Amino acid sequence: MTSPLTLALVGGTGLTELQEPCETLDIETPYGPTSAPVRVVAKGPLRLLFLPRHGNPHRFPPHRVNYRANLWALKQQGIRSVISVCAVGGIRAAIRPGAIVVPDQMIDYTWGRAHTLYEQDLAEVTHIDFTEPYCAELRMALI
Repeated sequence: MTSPLTLALVGGTGLTELQEPCETLDIETPYGPTSAPVRVVAKGPLRLLFLPRHGNPHRFPPHRVNYRANLWALKQQGIRSVISVCAVGGIRAAIRPGAIVVPDQMIDYTWGRAHTLYEQDLAEVTHIDFTEPYCAELRMALI
């Protein structure tokens, strides 16, 4: 028997709950608690880990989301790729409200918070290439 395909879905504003029956995981991380417990839904050959970015109930504004704990917890469960759903404004008038966009680039306007998991107890310095921030293979599969 083959093991199920495991995917992670991080929900944003508007995607706080899944209606499917699921298992709930409270995962400890070196960065503190996740935004909410990770919910696991198993359907046939798929195992989906769901994490609401802003908590459940929706209580963490973007600058208070513990991104490092969230990603650490998903990685600890064997996740290698994450699909994240966001409700955001756009910079192109041609993209109307309600459109679904699968980005290939980003502008990072965040500041004043840690941006990496690679900062303490390192055997060597870790450099992360951010020129292509999204997984091309997963992006094409979503499209």
